[in-house]
Amino acid sequence: MLKSVDVTKKFVGKTAVDGITMSLEPGHIYAMLGPNGSGKTTWMKMAAGLIKPTSGEVLYKDTPIGIESRKEIAYMSTEPYFYDWMTVGDVGKYYKDFFADFSMDNYTDMVISMDLDMKQKVKSLSSGMMAKLKVAVTMARDAKVYMLDEPLNGIDLLARDEVMNMILDAASEDKILLISSHLVEELESVVDKAIFIKQAQLVGVFDVEGLRMTEGVSLADKYRQVFSNLVLEGIA
Repeated sequence: MLKSVDVTKKFVGKTAVDGITMSLEPGHIYAMLGPNGSGKTTWMKMAAGLIKPTSGEVLYKDTPIGIESRKEIAYMSTEPYFYDWMTVGDVGKYYKDFFADFSMDNYTDMVISMDLDMKQKVKSLSSGMMAKLKVAVTMARDAKVYMLDEPLNGIDLLARDEVMNMILDAASEDKILLISSHLVEELESVVDKAIFIKQAQLVGVFDVEGLRMTEGVSLADKYRQVFSNLVLEGIA
């Protein structure tokens, strides 16, 4: 349903994504894994229609990403993207104005479950509270594709459990969930597919249970195998 066909993105003096081809299918929860600067965020932004590839294309239902596809793709970026004057309630109203699939009722329930206050100003939120707000407003959409870039950053262990449960509640046979994170162990028990990106290139898309059955390794072990040389080179 979501396809990347030989996608490359170049910025001045840097290739951020280099010839990535892969397909993401409904009914799966994908982890997108790789060190900082590997290309994860850039690829997600192209799939969300925020930036255009230098070459290649991202397709949704066999159609290039555009206005229509963005109606069914929910993307949560790592950067703050709310105005300081907004309250938590205003954030929900803002999304409701832009997205027909946004449910204010679901958003309100998520905000309450996250111990956030609808009247609280966005500018007063801690980094952990902001992280929870971004997840809540993204998951309150009834999208077909959810892409969350580092949703577990800046929040404690218990809050991570709340966030992951919120994300998993959206999982179904007709939806794609894609989560990027450096916290590989946190994703081990919830994802069934893992996309490894190293130095802007796709290493592979792995079945997590298949790794355990055929290679006898966990997702974290596979991550160490793929990226250990890169880490050692960085230390040197």
